[in-house]
Amino acid sequence: MIRICPSILNANFDDLPGEIEKVASTADLIHLDVMDNIFVPNFTFTPERTIEIIEFSALPIDLHLMVAEVDKKVSEYCSQNTVSVTVHFEACQDPLQTLKDIRSLGKRSGLAIKPDTPIEVVQELLQEIDMIVVMTVEPGFGGQSFMSSMMPKVEKARRYLEQRGLNDVWLQIDGGISSSTIKIARRAGADTFVAGSAVYGSENPGNMVEKLRLLASGS
Repeated sequence: MIRICPSILNANFDDLPGEIEKVASTADLIHLDVMDNIFVPNFTFTPERTIEIIEFSALPIDLHLMVAEVDKKVSEYCSQNTVSVTVHFEACQDPLQTLKDIRSLGKRSGLAIKPDTPIEVVQELLQEIDMIVVMTVEPGFGGQSFMSSMMPKVEKARRYLEQRGLNDVWLQIDGGISSSTIKIARRAGADTFVAGSAVYGSENPGNMVEKLRLLASGS
């Protein structure tokens, strides 16, 4: 199954309900990037604003927490409309416990790794992971170029999942996904794709989501 998750990082923050509505009929989830200007050099939303966005969203939320000391903060950002919560391996003091905490909240647990972090770190955590997120840009800003050098990581992650029969675990690519890169990511084994500027920089965001889905499906 292919999942397309538009990131509102490149959307108009002054009209987020309207921006989400543009993709509501074609996207699977809304990818919500939360940055604290500590773990990454950018700031997006407070916990309070994050909850507001989650609750008015016309689509369920794929929440990506790029915040320091995330182990202690997961519950602050969760709401009923949140489907999955991704934390960064690099921001966790105890990744295994944090992933368990996410699941205890009734959410899918995601673990993201930065480009410089080896994919091998996920191996001992797979029993508590519902989604592996391979960053194909440095986290912090939208509109960056896709790092095709990350594809061996994706291929290795796919092998881990196949070898262990973890068919329900999603493999997400986050960063630089566009009509020219999504096929590369799909061939490497990804099934879930975050697209920000490609979607919200297009004339018709809803149609772009469909185009990306077709390209990832091999059409």
